[in-house]
Amino acid sequence: MDYIELDLHITPNKPWVDIAIANLAELGFDSFVENENGLLAYIPKNNFDESIVNEILIDIMDVEVVYQSSTRLIPHQNWNATWESEFEPVHVADKLSILAPFHEKKDANDMQIEIMPKMSFGTGHHETTQIMCEQMFDVNFHEKKVLDMGAGTGVLAILAEKLGSKNILAVDIEDWSAENIVENSHRNDCSYIESRCGDIDCISENGFDIILANINRNILLSQLPVYSSKIKKGGTLMLSGFLEGDVDILTNEASNNGFEFLGKKNKDVWFSLVFKKR
Repeated sequence: MDYIELDLHITPNKPWVDIAIANLAELGFDSFVENENGLLAYIPKNNFDESIVNEILIDIMDVEVVYQSSTRLIPHQNWNATWESEFEPVHVADKLSILAPFHEKKDANDMQIEIMPKMSFGTGHHETTQIMCEQMFDVNFHEKKVLDMGAGTGVLAILAEKLGSKNILAVDIEDWSAENIVENSHRNDCSYIESRCGDIDCISENGFDIILANINRNILLSQLPVYSSKIKKGGTLMLSGFLEGDVDILTNEASNNGFEFLGKKNKDVWFSLVFKKR
């Protein structure tokens, strides 16, 4: 699959890079690399509409923000080289390091996840993945049944197994993400992760103890009723992939679907929420 790379230079950088990522994700951009100039955003060529992207950028940028954008075609066979040139180790607090096979491991934390970066969102660089990883250390995963929705590279599913789960379903709508989850699970010697390509309607199972969903606001809002039907009473729901302005909307909708608010966490402008099923 060919991709379009959007190279977006933004001044000032914060919080406008984060706001751009949130809005571009709504348009179908599925991978992002932040850099000193702004960000690189990637979308399948067949899904790219330059006029809509330009309209969104004009709409979201403040009058004091200066930005420039350019695009180029990334042939499928060049994707790994692109990621390898940008991908840096990620250290989550002092507990976890997310690395690629070509990274040095001498300065890594004791717990490590090795990811071969491909096209999937969730390498650990984005703030929402880091927040979810941090919060997962505060949850009991031992022998728990886990659903990772919008699993991307499988980072959260792999961490769930490392934290003690032996029954994990990792779901992503993209076939190459599902394949990447399998590869990364094997790379981390994981035995309890099932990778499945599909949307929320591909999940026939019920009785999950923990549901992880790092997606975006609109998808989370549409899927909350299904999460409610799939999770056990007393189960833990962890959501991320949204900005501060979305917190109240998601909290209220979660409450309407039988969830009790437990807490929130943020990194820069990105937030995560934790709930318990009533």
